[in-house]
Order: sequence, then structure tokens, then C-alpha cells
Amino acid sequence: MTAANTTETNPSVELAGASLDVPETYPEIEVRVELETRSYDIIVRRHIIRNLGAEIVNNLGLPDGQGRTAAVLINPKVDHYYGQDIYNSLKDAGFTPLPIVLVAGECYKTLQTARRIYRTLYEKSVDRRTLIIAVGGGVIGDVAGFVAATYQRGLDFIQVPTTLLAQVDSSVGGKVGVNFEHGKNLIGAFYQPKLVLIDPSTLNSLPHRERRSGLAEIIKYGAIYDEGFYKNVDNDVIGLLRLTSTYLESAIARSCQIKAEVVAQDERENGLRAILNFGHSVGHALESLTGYHVYRHGEAIAVGMVSAALIGEELGITPPSVTSTLVDTLTKARFPIGLDERLYINDIVSLLSLDKKAIAGNVRFVLLNALGHATPGHEVPEEIVRAALQRQRGF
Repeated sequence: MTAANTTETNPSVELAGASLDVPETYPEIEVRVELETRSYDIIVRRHIIRNLGAEIVNNLGLPDGQGRTAAVLINPKVDHYYGQDIYNSLKDAGFTPLPIVLVAGECYKTLQTARRIYRTLYEKSVDRRTLIIAVGGGVIGDVAGFVAATYQRGLDFIQVPTTLLAQVDSSVGGKVGVNFEHGKNLIGAFYQPKLVLIDPSTLNSLPHRERRSGLAEIIKYGAIYDEGFYKNVDNDVIGLLRLTSTYLESAIARSCQIKAEVVAQDERENGLRAILNFGHSVGHALESLTGYHVYRHGEAIAVGMVSAALIGEELGITPPSVTSTLVDTLTKARFPIGLDERLYINDIVSLLSLDKKAIAGNVRFVLLNALGHATPGHEVPEEIVRAALQRQRGF
């Protein structure tokens, strides 16, 4: 199991408790991902990004960077705000920084982007001591991790997520990869980082929709795993959306802790880990159908969570009260939860059969048995899926 520890200003922060009374000072919160020899720490602390080099050296137990190349794969906007601080801190810690600025967005999460990075690493003659550092959102992290997993049969890899979605989801758990034609994440690997450093202060520059996208995953963690945490999030959902909540660091850390606990039990998604895909089957289909240009990831997952709840209702697995609670929370956070009339149910159903979780074309859904408890692997007849999606037209 994982452990979460708080240090410095407030050693008594409760990650999953009922209290939202967190002081104005910001704690450092640590979460351990227990995976035997692949275990690593997640550290949540404001302004940690500005001292990145020293944090890497200290947390990895290195005397210094020893001249190792640190290839920093970074989003242009993040590079503008934090790049110089990052490169200077790496130099001060003994690393040789190699900035690689990447345009973010699902349309760039491709083998072509990976190939361009391979070419840069090759031209710079990097060796197997090179450290890959991903600084940005989920696309940057996924592509950087895929490159780290595959170049020279594996380079050390550090995640520095700067969006709420990446901080609570894609930076944790070791899933890395790229999209291929009409399928999301069809090419990839399980490759764990050596360290995850989360700086909530980077969220201040995020557009509103990007913040909301990450909030969907936080809501998901409570819905599938921890009813008490869900209620805490629901009680302060607007503050979390506006980044004014004093519960923000704890919500990020508890989300990471839930994912870490699930991954520790099922690293390669042979069973329990599949619950993390709640809402993702229909969500991914919506993203694919709209070319990743209409929905932010979290917005698509919000719609997909409602789809899954309605499917669970149709099967008699999910109580209507759970669906109602989920809809109320998502509506309060101003998520679109209805199924757009311009999207054809036939097209959604067709894409579902291509989902990575499908077996022999049969879609397998994660469904809620109760608030805070999900079960994976439900094979759902096509007519049930269609009935649920038709109901969702009216939301």
C-alpha cells in the first residue's frame, strides 16, 4: 500500500477526512507508489518547479547531476513562464540541460513527434545516463515517457506535470504512449517514472476549461474508490475549479494516492486497475469522433461517466441515486453531460468495439455498484448501451 506524509507547515492535513479546514500556509505532501524495485515518490509542493535540479538530486539520492544530460521536453507556454528557472536550476545541480520544446495537443501525440525527439537525442549524442524530464500536460508526459521507454532501450524519466489533469492522472501509474490513426493510446508501454514533482502554483496560468478538465478526474477518483473524498470534493467543487480552495493540495494528493494504491495492486491493468477507466470508454469515443477538437479530455470523461452510470442503471447495477449524485456534482462544476444531438449513436457504438478494453469486439465497462465503489469488466449488450445513450440525449 502507499503512504501519504505531510511535512513542513502542516503535518496534520487529512487527505480523505471530512474536514476542509486547511490553513492558509501550504503543506508539502508526499505519496509513495509502491512497486518493488520500481517504487517512486510523488511530491506535491508549491513553487517546487523553480528549484527542479536540487529536488531531483535530493530525491534520487544523487551527489549531483554529474554532467548527465537532462533532456527537458516542455510545452512552449510553460517554457515561457518557467523555462529559464528550470534550466538554471539543472545547471546549478550539475546537469547539462537539453531543452526540447514541444507543441501540446492530442493531434501532436504521434509517432511523428516521437521520431522528431529521437532525432534530436541522436544528433546530440546522448547516452544511456540521460535523464528525460517531462514538463507540461498529459500529452507532453505521455510522449516523453514513451520516448524514455524506447530510446536506447530505456532512459530514466521524471514527470513534472503542470496541468491539473496531468497532476492527478497521467503523470502517475506509468502508462505512456502515443495515438495511432483513429485510436487513442494504441501504441505505448508501462514505464514508471523515477519521480513525480507536482507544483500546484503552475495551475494559475491554466485556462478555465483546462482546470475543469482535471477536476473531472478528481471527481472520478471519489466516485470509484472513496465516498468520503467524493463528498469533500463535492462540498468545495467551485473552490477547486477556481483554485481558491484551501483543499486543493490535499485533493491533488488524495487523487494521486488513490491511483497509486490501485496501481500498486495491479500495475499492468489485469484486473483492478481497470476501474481507473470509469467513463473513459464513451469519453474516448467522443474525443475520437470529434478529432480531439471539441472536448477537452475531462469534459469527454464527464459525459462518459454519466453514460456509464446510465448503463449501470439499465443493468440494475448502479442505483439511480448514485447517478443523480454524480450528475448533480458534474452539473455544479458546469460540465456538459448530455450527448450532443450531432453525434450519432451508431458511430459511438462502432468506436466502442475498437476500445482497448474490448475483447473480441465486446465492450467492457467499469460500473458503479455504489458511490465510492466500482467494478470493472462488465460486458454490456449493445442494446443496453444504445438505450443508455438515448436516455442521455435528454440531459
